[in-house]
Amino acid sequence: MLSAFLGHASAIAIASPVVSIVGIRRQTYGEMKHVGVVEKQREMPTFPQSFPMNGGDGPHSYIHNSSYQKVAIDGAKEKTSEAILKNLDLDLLNRNSDANILRIADFGCSIGPNTFEVVQNIIDTVKQKNLKENNAYIGAPLEFQVCFNDQPNNDFNTLFRTQPISSKQAYLSVGVPGSFHGRVLPKNSLHIGHITYALHWLSTVPQHVCDKKSPALNKSYIQCNNLVNEVTEAYRVQFKKDMGNFLGARAEELVSGGLMILSGQCLPDGVPKALTWQGVVIDMIGDCLMDMAKQGITTKEKIELFSLPIYIPHISEFKAEIERNENFSIETMEKISHPMDYKPLSNDFITSMFRAILNTIIEEHFGDGVVNELFDRFAKKLNKYPIDFKRCKKYVNYFIVLKRK
Repeated sequence: MLSAFLGHASAIAIASPVVSIVGIRRQTYGEMKHVGVVEKQREMPTFPQSFPMNGGDGPHSYIHNSSYQKVAIDGAKEKTSEAILKNLDLDLLNRNSDANILRIADFGCSIGPNTFEVVQNIIDTVKQKNLKENNAYIGAPLEFQVCFNDQPNNDFNTLFRTQPISSKQAYLSVGVPGSFHGRVLPKNSLHIGHITYALHWLSTVPQHVCDKKSPALNKSYIQCNNLVNEVTEAYRVQFKKDMGNFLGARAEELVSGGLMILSGQCLPDGVPKALTWQGVVIDMIGDCLMDMAKQGITTKEKIELFSLPIYIPHISEFKAEIERNENFSIETMEKISHPMDYKPLSNDFITSMFRAILNTIIEEHFGDGVVNELFDRFAKKLNKYPIDFKRCKKYVNYFIVLKRK
């Protein structure tokens, strides 16, 4: 679930006197511009591949390396409860039937334990609201069904194997494999949807960034770091399409009056991802891949055809896409802080977190045996050129509550 938040003219670097925030001189057009970003009918997309977080419960698994996301979830816990208490109308439940079921879905759930904490907080809050408002109601007791959604090759076995025993008594669980960029639930079946630290994952890598004949070929980088116009634009177009599909699908699944709760990260307007610590990390991983290509461990061609399906939008872009959808009213849209934004992270922490996030997609593209070598090199490079967190730009963390009209 919560994925850590990890989103160009031809890719020609122009020499710059600016020293990068990791202490290495990077000759990029983006640094020449410094902090300025160089800018210039819903269909179900196809999903030939999906790249979930690293499964299992080993030392490199997401389940043991997702504390950064957990801290963010904990930071939004109170706001989530407040939003439900204020905006959820329990009269939307069918109280005239023998069943009194409230359905919750966590989209992009990954393998826990974060998803279980999110769901339990939602359920505890609904119970609190139900107890307060419906003491006189006599009928079927309130039951909960929780849909845990992620890509089909998400490690659902580990997810349900590590589910707390207490939660099995609190609600009925359903695994829902499928991309959240399309419908995964029946129409008018959902009361509360939740997604956190996952909307930066695109349904696919934009087609042109891996096309050798395209000016948007992401030749110099493995991510969209906002340093090359054509690449940024290709990612932006894909992001807008995916956000439209996501909100359109949720509009069909949610009942009228149902809530959709979103939290995650955006870029401040005018700031390229390359100047955030997360952007620096991924660019450094790309540098390590290039070092490996020089030694014949992989090839430059493979690297040029590899680009992460991740796009961190600027806050104004994200807000515009939310406001564009007319199926929801915006009950809450605010900036929140990540509790770990104001202290430096250790090199071991950074290495473990990004390996858990990127292990699957790197292994799929570059083959077995590359991941260990890559992150060994990355750890050494990070120790040699530690990130200067004081100079790095910070992401904007958002908390949004939408209500289905």
